[in-house]
Amino acid sequence: MADGLVDLVLARSWRPALAVTGAGGLPDLGDAGNVMRPGTSVRLSLRLPPGIPGDAAAARLTDLLTRDPPHGARVRFEAQGNDGWNSPPLAAWLEAALLASSQTYFGRPAMYMGEGGTIPFMAMLGAEFPDAQFLVTGVLGPESNAHGPNEFLHIPTAQKLTCCVAETIRQHAMRPRRVS
Repeated sequence: MADGLVDLVLARSWRPALAVTGAGGLPDLGDAGNVMRPGTSVRLSLRLPPGIPGDAAAARLTDLLTRDPPHGARVRFEAQGNDGWNSPPLAAWLEAALLASSQTYFGRPAMYMGEGGTIPFMAMLGAEFPDAQFLVTGVLGPESNAHGPNEFLHIPTAQKLTCCVAETIRQHAMRPRRVS
């Protein structure tokens, strides 16, 4: 999908991505033929890069897909646009807490990976609390499979990650408080 590591990271985090997540009205391959069907429906998922307003992207996509359908086809498109979210830079205390807890429980410094995807809840929280720090994490990678029909976690990694999050919360509670 990409020519180098930089392009792979950009494709996974900052570039749009379109996926067909479902289809209806299509015959199974064994029954397929060159015939007219009464209708076809497709569900699309378009991941937007942060900074692209979801409503504007939905309006543009609706226009593109419905403006001039070929051969008199009727096209109906229903869109739900959600804004992407870009995490603000880490505060010094949070970065230090993450580095320390990762060293304690994983034996190495914390590593960060931007993950493309629209989590509407994070965009709403970020807009409501622009100065807040967020720790959005999960267990992905070998021996884990999120968001699939056979979803599972690598339990030892999940336990270590839970300890890291708990330690980060403890570090937050220990921070000196500013009195206004």
